[in-house]
Amino acid sequence: MSRKKLVRFQENEENPNVIQAGKPIFETIKGNWNEVQFQNPNPIVVELACGRGEFTVGLARNFPNQNFIGVDIKGSRIWRGSSTATKEGIHNVAFLRTQIELLEKYFAADEISELWITFPDPFPRDGDEKRRLTSPRFLDMYKPMLKKDGFLHFKTDNTDLFNYSLELFQSREDIEVIGFTHDFYQSEWKDDHFGIQTRYEKMFSDKGEKIKYLKCRFI
Repeated sequence: MSRKKLVRFQENEENPNVIQAGKPIFETIKGNWNEVQFQNPNPIVVELACGRGEFTVGLARNFPNQNFIGVDIKGSRIWRGSSTATKEGIHNVAFLRTQIELLEKYFAADEISELWITFPDPFPRDGDEKRRLTSPRFLDMYKPMLKKDGFLHFKTDNTDLFNYSLELFQSREDIEVIGFTHDFYQSEWKDDHFGIQTRYEKMFSDKGEKIKYLKCRFI
């Protein structure tokens, strides 16, 4: 392991906005995010596969009266968002280092107000469908965590994954699709995201890939 990674991992250990294995809070945070981590009653917004945390931190800057949590398994990626929030004095943001498959271990029923799935691995092979973050397996896990009428947002550059997800969402009786677009930056939705772009989103857009977006909720 490089010295740079070792330094970053050590900073993750020391930074209170990183929740990860080895810290006592990691085992007790479920149902206690407002009281213990943020110490306020504000709504909680979660981004899955947050990577470097650009979107999580960007939302936190724009909405100081909400709490934001980025979830990813890569400690070196989380470090960037965590350190940015620390340097800027942004206190309404935290990062949970865990596999998304284990999400229900860290969030209680009705604890999340909004959920973002941003540019996840598309897992294109049919045999990997259950690993897609928009598959039935994951949707059934998210549903109890989201408050009633809480929104689920999905953004991707991958057309096949988007079409798969849209068809699945529209087929479910417990999901209402509020709106969607195959060209986010030419849509009515673009201003809702305050120009926040992740490194990967900018890379895809610069290559001419159209960004797809969907907003829905469980009913």
